[in-house]
Amino acid sequence: QVQLVESGGGLVQAGGSLRLSCAVSGRTFRSYAVGWFRQAPGKEREFVASISRSGGTTSLADSVKGRFTISRDNPKNTVVLQMNSLKPEDTAVYSCAARQAFVGAATVAAAYDYWGQGTQVTVSS
Repeated sequence: QVQLVESGGGLVQAGGSLRLSCAVSGRTFRSYAVGWFRQAPGKEREFVASISRSGGTTSLADSVKGRFTISRDNPKNTVVLQMNSLKPEDTAVYSCAARQAFVGAATVAAAYDYWGQGTQVTVSS
């Protein structure tokens, strides 16, 4: 069983930065591609970023390109979402998800098998 725990959320002013971490349990972390998704109140869940098992492939939503980056530290079983130049419209619950995959960084929520509980990010104007 794979468990994911997010941390790093909080309240920040527009233009500020936050660093979200996704800790993934299990000795097979290297087998998993990981994605970040977010859901704002009254809106559908949307893709934010994803990274392949090797870290060699990443995908970012157009709305966050140039502001967010995703990386992974395989020895530490952690994936990090660095969020810079935050905007009020980035306010949402951010969740990480994992899927076993040899290649690729999926951008569709249905492709992921395991999910964390989420962490709240609030950006004030």
